[in-house]
Amino acid sequence: MTPTRIGRARITIACVATAVATAMTAWTAPHADAAPRLQVTTLASSLNIPWDVEAAPDGTALLTQRAGGFVAIRPDGREISVAADLSRVFAVKEAGVMGLALDPGFAQNRRFYTCQAEVTRPGAPSIPGEVANLPLPWPNTGQVINVVAWRISGDWIRAHRERTVLSGIPVNASGRHAGCGLTASGRSLWIGTGDNAIPGNPQSWNSLGGKVLHVNLNGTAAAGNPNPRSPIYSLGHRNVQGVAVQPGTGRVYAIEQGTDRDDELNLLRSGGNYGYRPDRAPVIYDESVPMTDPVRVPGAIGAVWRSGSSTIATPDATFLPSTGWGPFSGGLVISALKGKRLVFVRLSADGRRTVSVVEALQERYGRLRAVAVARDGSLLVTTSNGGSADKLLRVRWVG
Repeated sequence: MTPTRIGRARITIACVATAVATAMTAWTAPHADAAPRLQVTTLASSLNIPWDVEAAPDGTALLTQRAGGFVAIRPDGREISVAADLSRVFAVKEAGVMGLALDPGFAQNRRFYTCQAEVTRPGAPSIPGEVANLPLPWPNTGQVINVVAWRISGDWIRAHRERTVLSGIPVNASGRHAGCGLTASGRSLWIGTGDNAIPGNPQSWNSLGGKVLHVNLNGTAAAGNPNPRSPIYSLGHRNVQGVAVQPGTGRVYAIEQGTDRDDELNLLRSGGNYGYRPDRAPVIYDESVPMTDPVRVPGAIGAVWRSGSSTIATPDATFLPSTGWGPFSGGLVISALKGKRLVFVRLSADGRRTVSVVEALQERYGRLRAVAVARDGSLLVTTSNGGSADKLLRVRWVG
């Protein structure tokens, strides 16, 4: 190599190193506080992979189960298996009945929404309605993830399907990286999706995989999306199973599962690219890439919090009440599957940094999946250990 080429190589290496260092130093390790004391009680058992939970205004906890089946846990402890037609559900590996959200007017209209993988009719278009206007055609692979609106009876005994709100979220036959987080805020829905382990999905504006979507309750693109005809709000994600909206500020955060390192909590912005790009030549799904890759994705947005190495598999996050949770009141709680714990996070005033972190319940209840705040300010947590032995837990802060 000539001296000139050596000089150019050194400059190139230095630029790459600087870009990587910049992305890595955008996040600094927060102060770790002492582990808190928590009071845990079991509200229900004998559940089968309860994927998500929501607290209704009357104190009932409504749950989805991955392989199908809604369960309502009434305030008096009664457990109701809700009758519903879930015959179309495609339940394989990470796919099935997933995210759950209550309509903002639930107390009056009894409506709720689910993210669920479903089989499609042979030859049927897999993307009807609004999403069909996206630039490229979509293949019909035999299964698809739909956002579905349901209405449940006042006695919690039966739910009937009203309509498909949004279709066309891809899911492969293996069910890998299916997503699918769901949060209602105002008159809109936030939807986190998985990239299906398909190399080009996270960076493609023509795929709903590896994205956070924002739609109105009727399924049309919400105001503020970068393309007013598309449900896509942000891209460059790997597997988003939880989206949380901060009360008071309206800031939206996505919790994302990493590869062998760096589960991420990301503060979302319209059109933001969060830097996951696993496509390598020849066309392979290369998970050795960074979760946030500023070299191959210029302008990639760094995480607010990340797990480091190794990952703890973070499926959900929710904001805690403004009181009753000690120094983490108003902060976030994150669940962990592989890590078998809860992670409490206190954010800076601008929401861009993590100030302090504590972990709790390590290994005590196995894999923890869904987290939601109950009407009394306690935390509802589901386990995800399988074998029809899963539980719904109530968690309170003691100190």
